[in-house]
Amino acid sequence: MLSVKELTLVTDEQVAWEELGGGIKRKVMSYNDDIMLVKVAFEKGGVGAIHSHPHLQISYVSAGTFEITIGDDKKVLKEGDVYFVPSEVLHGAICLEAGELIDVFSPMRADFV
Repeated sequence: MLSVKELTLVTDEQVAWEELGGGIKRKVMSYNDDIMLVKVAFEKGGVGAIHSHPHLQISYVSAGTFEITIGDDKKVLKEGDVYFVPSEVLHGAICLEAGELIDVFSPMRADFV
């Protein structure tokens, strides 16, 4: 796998998809110790299970439609929408229409590399 740590100019073709199962795959596009950007593609019906982590997360819906849950809040978001996840807050996603999320984490997710 191509090392994208601190890679400054990244083309989509340079990074291979990692199959996660359940109709979900991801690409870690670039990162350093402080920040990471990840593309996550979902098939319709794909579920990002409810979970939490110490990282701050902000995500952009680049395609598709998702039901996003953050803590006690739930909302349907579509292409062009954004959500923010504070540290240690339970959150998850259900893909209603095939799409893609662009996730940014701070600090980087060591468990993704």
